[in-house]
Amino acid sequence: MNQRKRWSAGLASGLVLSMTLAGCVVVPDQRHGADGVVMIAPPAPRVEVSGVAPSPGYVWIGGYWNWVSGRHDWVGGHWEAQRPGRHWVAHQWVRQGDGWRLKPGRWERG
Repeated sequence: MNQRKRWSAGLASGLVLSMTLAGCVVVPDQRHGADGVVMIAPPAPRVEVSGVAPSPGYVWIGGYWNWVSGRHDWVGGHWEAQRPGRHWVAHQWVRQGDGWRLKPGRWERG
């Protein structure tokens, strides 16, 4: 194929691609707002069976819904050694404006 035919074929391909993309509209992801606010409410917590502690002095840290890759993803609970002088405060989804924000679980004094 000579250079003129290759140029014409490339031009035609480019025009077809341009016309195809001209009707394409990019819409931002509506599920995730600014500053970590998620626009989709988390599902109800799952019921977990904790079983028996692996040894004395362990507490059950319940599971929670995390936001991963544009969807709620369940993180299962686990046993963790008690921290002296502290208690566990569970993860919690709180309403913020039109969305939801995850407050991570944490050990607090008291």
